[in-house]
Amino acid sequence: MRFVLRTALPALLFITTGTLHFLRPALYLSIVPPGFGHAGTLVAISGAAELAGGIGLLIPPTRNAAAIGLIALLLAVWPANWYMALAADRFAAVAPAWAIWLRLPLQLPLIWWVGIAAGGWGAIGKRIFRSNR
Repeated sequence: MRFVLRTALPALLFITTGTLHFLRPALYLSIVPPGFGHAGTLVAISGAAELAGGIGLLIPPTRNAAAIGLIALLLAVWPANWYMALAADRFAAVAPAWAIWLRLPLQLPLIWWVGIAAGGWGAIGKRIFRSNR
């Protein structure tokens, strides 16, 4: 049960959302801030990263690297979440404004959960510092 809550659920979340980037790209394309440009490329890259990270969490030898990549991805897509919240009226068909705004602070526990999925923050720290030698 611990594996399911700690690792399998976040992996499934990222595999599902990564897949949706390709099956239903319109939503993801619409939340890329206009100033970023290349929305299609950014959506494809983030979708592929979510898929790879989700799968990587399930494979013990790649779990730490996958977690580091997913945490970087979660930080990288935060501007799109802010854009969506600030223009919440444009996304009324997707979700109510309160739910869109709720996504912003929920990004932090999601980052924490990914760190836990890797075996804890100590494991990630060891991975980062070991790779810099």
